[in-house]
Amino acid sequence: MPRIENADSRNAEHWATLWAASVTELAVFAITPDGFISTWNPGGAAIYGYAADEIVGRHSSILLPDDPGDREVYEAEFRRARENGSSVTEGWRKRKNGSVLWASIVTTALADADGKLLGFAKLVRDESEKRKAHEAVIESEQRFRLLVDGVSDYAIFMLSPDGLVTNWNNGARRIKGYTAQEVIGSHFSRFYTPEDAAAGLPQRALETAVREGRFESEGWRVRRDGTQFVAHVIVDAIRDDSGSLLGFAKITRDVTEKREAEQLLEVTRAALFQAQKMEAIGKLTGGVAHDFNNVLQVLRGNLELLQSRCARDQWMMERLGNAIEAVERGATLASQLLAFGRRQALRPEPVNLGSMVRNTDDLLRRALGETIEVETVVSGGLWNAFVDAHQLENILLNLAINARDAMPDGGKLTLELANAMLDDNYVRSLSDVPAGQYVMLSVTDTGCGMSADVLEKAFDPFFTTKAEGQGTGLGLSMAYGFVKQSGGHIRIYSEPGHGTTVRIYLPRTSAEARDPVTRLNAPTLGGNETVLVVEDDRKVQATVIAMLADLGYSVLKADNADQAIAVLSSGVHIDLLFTDVVMPGTLKSPEMAREAVQLQPHLRVLFTSGYTQNAIVHGGRLDHGVELLSKPYSRKELAYKMRQVLGREGQSHEVAADTYSATTPPVAEPVALQVLVVEDDEPTREAVSELLLMLGHQPTVVASARAALDEVANAQFSAILIDVNLPDMSGIELAHRVVSLCGNASVIFASGDSIPEEEIRDLHWQALRKPYTLDDLRAVLRKAQHSDS
Repeated sequence: MPRIENADSRNAEHWATLWAASVTELAVFAITPDGFISTWNPGGAAIYGYAADEIVGRHSSILLPDDPGDREVYEAEFRRARENGSSVTEGWRKRKNGSVLWASIVTTALADADGKLLGFAKLVRDESEKRKAHEAVIESEQRFRLLVDGVSDYAIFMLSPDGLVTNWNNGARRIKGYTAQEVIGSHFSRFYTPEDAAAGLPQRALETAVREGRFESEGWRVRRDGTQFVAHVIVDAIRDDSGSLLGFAKITRDVTEKREAEQLLEVTRAALFQAQKMEAIGKLTGGVAHDFNNVLQVLRGNLELLQSRCARDQWMMERLGNAIEAVERGATLASQLLAFGRRQALRPEPVNLGSMVRNTDDLLRRALGETIEVETVVSGGLWNAFVDAHQLENILLNLAINARDAMPDGGKLTLELANAMLDDNYVRSLSDVPAGQYVMLSVTDTGCGMSADVLEKAFDPFFTTKAEGQGTGLGLSMAYGFVKQSGGHIRIYSEPGHGTTVRIYLPRTSAEARDPVTRLNAPTLGGNETVLVVEDDRKVQATVIAMLADLGYSVLKADNADQAIAVLSSGVHIDLLFTDVVMPGTLKSPEMAREAVQLQPHLRVLFTSGYTQNAIVHGGRLDHGVELLSKPYSRKELAYKMRQVLGREGQSHEVAADTYSATTPPVAEPVALQVLVVEDDEPTREAVSELLLMLGHQPTVVASARAALDEVANAQFSAILIDVNLPDMSGIELAHRVVSLCGNASVIFASGDSIPEEEIRDLHWQALRKPYTLDDLRAVLRKAQHSDS
């Protein structure tokens, strides 16, 4: 420890005292061996706030904070000074006003020549501002580290100039799977795929960052568990103020989901474009098919009527047969167009596809020939599907024929049925396919396969790789439309030289499968019921009326829905309403049918159309309880459907050659009557007139009582059929006047209301209550004939 020995020392002490008295940045003061302050300089006053007379003589512990730990550190300062001569430390000290400061302290022990301790000299500097700056840097670093470590979506880490990992955040651990202990000190190339690492991609990234200051790219990276992900990477070169390279900052983000979402968006856009294209073409084909099927119906109906007249002329029959075959080919083409456009009227029901496929086995073998082996594989516990089995059989046959054409030298066709689950991940890009349980029907061939560009167009209508004249290009598009309309999914897998697989997924149903209905090859049945034909196309109307009359039915006609309602309201009994689905006017066919059934509850309704326009088809399915006969239909199909709707009772009706006449009434009465019909409703007048013509009578129809009186004045009538409610006169009053003019006319009141008998006691009359049947009309006219005779 410093010792004061002589005059020179005393002189030096004098100079030190002068220096201490002039220094204000440092507190310089002396402390006795027992800790009391003996001197105090202006620096002490500036730093601690005590004047010399306030602090000298007081124990130095007054400068300590209240923390007991600080007191122990303070005493240790003196101990080290005694032992070592001096002690250098930093610590908290307390000012006069109670505030604290961070002090840099040098404590020196003072001794005499004999080594006796005289006291201590204290040199104190206020380092509070430096301490605050230091703490701010530490706090900033801590916050930055917390910020970096708190980022979980980005891997943020540092590299040495050689590419070694020097630190590691939590995001890096989450994305790459390594802990900091596992990866710090290793080269960052371990995160690359072996192929990219061998190609020198890691080193090129660092070289680019050194040269340009920054490197950015996307590529595949490898996690700790070996799985790969798509990474978006940024590498920044870090340099000091002099420009020397300190290392690299590397930020990595897992963008696998983003890339998948972009790819999914592209796939979805393509699927949307394809769906819009299919929808547009479907609407076009649906509209064309309606008019086309009407034309085909006229052709087919008249050709078959001609066949019934020309059965003995073999030459004529052959040509009519050829013409009918051409019509059938046109009908098949129209049906395919409707299937592609999802405009078919489907009748889905619970079906066991295993039984259905086994039932078509013989048909497929005959269609494929002996050079193609057919194998059917049905998984155990197969679910039932909800589908139109008849249409699905057509699709299966089309797919089998396509497979046959792809195997000209023979091969193998495998039909496979299994349960399938399409999960959310599978259907993400399929906007019209819900996730759920399906029954899969797979058709696989060992043929030539398809290239990628052909596969892309496979479902497009009229696209075909076959030679001209060997295919319409509608087989797969028809399958596509049918499956989509059925709420299912269809997909093709194919490679050139490796065959093709078409997989159809149809919705599962828990309902019990129904036994297939087999149609017996029974003779054509006709009937004698009354049918109201509602058809706006006059040629189609005339054809179907002739076909129904040929089958023995009594037929009335209406050009539109309003006329049909008028006929039904007239009181004429109608057994079956046979109406086109697509009709002009504000009253649509389904609404007309509902009103018709309300007017005549016994009425049966049969729709016909070449294109339903969703009027009776919703969700791709024919509405419950609706019967439909699709155009164009044959005479046999018409006869079968009529009896199916009306009931199986009927009469075998095969018309002999040369006996058909469109104007020949099905039933003729012995004596023709001249009948005056007084009815203000025009459609009803027309309907009653046609019924009278069918029964062989001669009707004269008028719309008013005045017109009736004019007719009676100029002609003789055997019977007068009068509506009770007329616009210009009561029907009862008119009857009285008619009888007064020609007393032998038989009066028939036609009304839905009761007849007031007290007003007509002096008349010979009959009542025909609306709605009445053809037999009711025949009966009252027969009585009129007897009275006339």
